[in-house]
Amino acid sequence: MTTDLQTPGTGHMHEPVAERLALDIIDGRWLPDSPRTLEDIQSEFGVSRTVAREASRQLESARAIEIRRRVGLIPRSPDQWQALSPQVISWKLHSTQRRQELLSLTELRLCIEPMAARLAASRAPLESKAKLPVLALEMRRDGTEGRLAAFHDADIVFHTLILRSCGNELFAAFSDTVATVLRGRVEIDMYPRRPNPEALDAHVAVAEAIWTGDADRAASAMQAIVDEVGTAISRP
Repeated sequence: MTTDLQTPGTGHMHEPVAERLALDIIDGRWLPDSPRTLEDIQSEFGVSRTVAREASRQLESARAIEIRRRVGLIPRSPDQWQALSPQVISWKLHSTQRRQELLSLTELRLCIEPMAARLAASRAPLESKAKLPVLALEMRRDGTEGRLAAFHDADIVFHTLILRSCGNELFAAFSDTVATVLRGRVEIDMYPRRPNPEALDAHVAVAEAIWTGDADRAASAMQAIVDEVGTAISRP
């Protein structure tokens, strides 16, 4: 029995199918010399043609596959995918390549977030600046007391707010990527059960520096945050 995408309550049924197919490509289980058809996907996952088609469209939009008439769906090498797509990042974080993906993204964060913090110290609206010390203190409290869900939610809001209020629209667009990374690291259990106290202090330092307009301190404290992430990920 197949379930159609249009059935009430099943509007996202294609997403787990697309994720499973993406992981098959990343982890080497689906090779370019083995094209699949929509009928193959229907049979393998027990879904309707509509669901199979939507899954294939999602993969194609991420450049994960090429669709050829009379041939089917042909996987593309992951290095040809839309690397900064939150969907692609999420797929890679849930694959066997998760550590390398996190390291690559952390290197990118090191290039962007310290500068975003520097810019926010001089450009962010007063309202945004005022929120950061409150968020940082909430993170320290929740992290110290073991309320990890609340801590992680606040962490995403903290980094997103800095990127979106720094006055650079390209950095602002990067906020969705950072949110996906922060969320994904928790989902794949690559985050410590209790946040590093130095990282908590660094978040407070970033917030205070942006609030007081100390651009140099804001940048160095943000670099310390992302450096700590890189060190933690690199550990075996």
